[in-house]
Amino acid sequence: MGSGNKQTNYLLGIDIGGTKLAVGVVTPEGRVVAQERIPTQVEEGPERVIARLQGLCHAAVTAAGITWDQIRACGVGCGGPLDPECGVVMNPPNLPGWVEVPLVQILADAFGRPVYLDNDANAAALAEHRFGAGRGVQNMVYLTISTGIGGGIILGGRLYSGETGNAGEIGHMSVVYNGRPCNCGGRGCLEAYASGPSIAARAREAVEAGEPSLLLDLAGSPDGITGETIKEALLRGDPLARRIWDETVEILGAGLASVINIFNPRRIVLGGGMTNYGDLLFEPVRRIARARAMRPLAEPVDIVPAQLGNDVGILGAAAVVLERLESRAAEVGSYV
Repeated sequence: MGSGNKQTNYLLGIDIGGTKLAVGVVTPEGRVVAQERIPTQVEEGPERVIARLQGLCHAAVTAAGITWDQIRACGVGCGGPLDPECGVVMNPPNLPGWVEVPLVQILADAFGRPVYLDNDANAAALAEHRFGAGRGVQNMVYLTISTGIGGGIILGGRLYSGETGNAGEIGHMSVVYNGRPCNCGGRGCLEAYASGPSIAARAREAVEAGEPSLLLDLAGSPDGITGETIKEALLRGDPLARRIWDETVEILGAGLASVINIFNPRRIVLGGGMTNYGDLLFEPVRRIARARAMRPLAEPVDIVPAQLGNDVGILGAAAVVLERLESRAAEVGSYV
């Protein structure tokens, strides 16, 4: 993209995670013109991380060959809890020390552009709906299944945010009464059974209790058991890995059945690292969810992989901007 380009409605997508910061210049059609990524280094604290983030944003704009005047607005996707209306990051578990950080005001003052904030799962849901696996669908639920389980809900073609802007915490839906403790402080949450670390923890506990398994040979020690070692043991026919995996997809399928019964979506989009299991995940989860959901609600539902890959954070942040601009335009009866 040459500097002679006079397009003035580029978006800056900012993805803030516990391990990496990613920034991209994005067109309204979802094309990433330029992007930059660096480690977050959360131990430095919010002030230094935000300063490095600002430098990353300037680098992305320079790499795109445009000026800041050509950036219409900036979107930020960040782990919650947060207050999207006030633009405040409240105290995310993956960003220790980020307590009541007025991130939108800081970035708006630094860049002189409007800035919009939402949680990363909502942002990813917006991206998949606008640019990815949810295109053309009016009612969609997105789940990211990775270190944790997050979600975003699209109803009638718009993001459903809830009363305080934090709707979609599907990972903290209770699926086992009085079950395993969850990082959220609850018990029996979907995340406590179907996230990557929780699957590994259950396998580790079984090995430590003396249940024979290839996992110990593959991992070297119980502490070395990860989602990848479980996948390898599963592919080799290990009974313990099979039991853990069967329990996992049964619980995840049951959770998705509840999502189907509550929201009656046309499509459920699954993203995150656990979807790298491919058909080992999707085939049983589809079957179980359909069998457990009410038939009239289950019949129209597709359960599909996300499409945007590593760009989902940047595209999600850009989609947050487009969602906010369109919502505000609709409120005043004009067009974006």
